[in-house]
Amino acid sequence: MKLPVHLSALCGAAIALCSLSFNSLAASSDNPYGLLEPGHLRIASVGDSRPYTFTDASGQFTGFDVEFFKNVAHRMGIDQVDFVGQDFSAILPAVANGQFDAAVAAIGITPAREKTVDFSTGYLAGYLTVLTRSDSGVKNVETLAKRRIGVIQGTLQESYAVQHFTQSDVVRFPDNNAAVSALNNGTLDAVFLDYEAAKSYAERFKLISAADIPSFDAPAGIAIAKNKPAFKAALDSAIKAAMQDGTWKQLYQKWFPGSPMPEQYLPGGQ
Repeated sequence: MKLPVHLSALCGAAIALCSLSFNSLAASSDNPYGLLEPGHLRIASVGDSRPYTFTDASGQFTGFDVEFFKNVAHRMGIDQVDFVGQDFSAILPAVANGQFDAAVAAIGITPAREKTVDFSTGYLAGYLTVLTRSDSGVKNVETLAKRRIGVIQGTLQESYAVQHFTQSDVVRFPDNNAAVSALNNGTLDAVFLDYEAAKSYAERFKLISAADIPSFDAPAGIAIAKNKPAFKAALDSAIKAAMQDGTWKQLYQKWFPGSPMPEQYLPGGQ
């Protein structure tokens, strides 16, 4: 029996709606973490933050954070991981608006940043360093008064410098290389950056540390967009597993030889 035209159209719409719902459910089932592409992680990072994240001679991303994250992703069943370089200040907004699945670049977890993105459990902590030239006259934090100190825009170092180096002229840069270049050519008196990155620049350019400041309570975490509980839970579980089986320790010893290791990240740590 042939249905009236209006009933035929209604049934067709219902079938289409059921099909759409099923396809949406299937896609969600195939992509439990809500990634841009199932089974593929697109990661925002920076290419000049040695030894955390940086590009090698062939242009490939490497460093502690890169190797550690790839191990974490593997534990989640994902081996296709692409790192894409960004200015540090652009990383969190890009993750929040869905351009990337996550950001990995020794990003300290702070209340201000948690307003924009969610974070995994912390996996790294360290020190901040005032890096300078031997002829700059900067000997310690006190001698930074009325000096020009460079910071990377959007970093913990910027926040700390603005709050604590109130008599200094804080100059913002997009990345470490630009800031250190300004220090070397005399435009700056010092650069405030991560301790490990400072060690590398000191060796390369014969620079010196004027002060090493313990990092405040803002361990590095993996940044992801908000409202992705399954993704966060999987990251947290994989991170903890990498700490408990000694993977974290092995990578830390490789990339930070001689540096103290926080006990909470070692097997059996709390």
